[in-house]
Amino acid sequence: MNATLRILAWLLALALVALPVVAVLNGWVGAERWPLAKLRVSGDFKRVPAEELRAVVLPYARAGFFAVKLQQAQDAIARLPWVESAQVRKRWPDVLEVHVTEHKPFARWGTDRMLSEQGRLFRTPPLLKDFKLPQLGGPDSKTQDVVALYNESRALFAPTGLDVERLEMDARGSWSLGLSNGVQIVVGRDDARARLQRFARVLPQLSDPQRPIARADLRYTNGFTVERRMESGESGMEKKPKPASPAAPHPLVLETPRIRAQLLTIPHSPFAIPGFKT
Repeated sequence: MNATLRILAWLLALALVALPVVAVLNGWVGAERWPLAKLRVSGDFKRVPAEELRAVVLPYARAGFFAVKLQQAQDAIARLPWVESAQVRKRWPDVLEVHVTEHKPFARWGTDRMLSEQGRLFRTPPLLKDFKLPQLGGPDSKTQDVVALYNESRALFAPTGLDVERLEMDARGSWSLGLSNGVQIVVGRDDARARLQRFARVLPQLSDPQRPIARADLRYTNGFTVERRMESGESGMEKKPKPASPAAPHPLVLETPRIRAQLLTIPHSPFAIPGFKT
């Protein structure tokens, strides 16, 4: 008797295991019996077109409630240009729920990518080629350093009424930036924050509407050079000044039809930067 009960128990267990397989083979869990008829989309997003989202989800929803591959649907949505992340769930009896989180662009990064407010890099969507954002750049592993110096540089130049439109770090770790008035600044690798703070402090004293600054080179221990564009109705620069010695006892002036360069000697001293730990 006990042997018979054991056999029956095994048969019952086997049937329970085999039943779902048989059901699948016979279409009991197929889309025609348990279709997903509703798509609910949530999330604070503005740039992901509803039609595009629906087109991506539809092939997976057609599999039906039991056969839908949620992870694959989620991965497909996450590959859309503006999507930072996506969550896909199913709710009985016929609902597929999709929650989308959009990238919020903070800046352009390099030539064809953007940096989100969450610090993630993503490809620039075609429709935003001309979207006005600051231009940042550098090694992908240095996004935090670039953003930190960008924010600090904006604070340094804000009292002058200027904004930072471009900040880049090259492969050697050398910095350069561009201001909203067109001035291009070569900062170098060392003491970038102290050099920028020193230059921003004296920049108002260098203002000359007749001879606006075109370029500044801060790669000197005790000063920096500036190139001025002469007011002549032309924007091109014929010649750059020769590098000046940091120990020059007087301003070095290079005369060209459009450019005048000066070496400004400033006592070198470290500057404390609020919120920055060395």
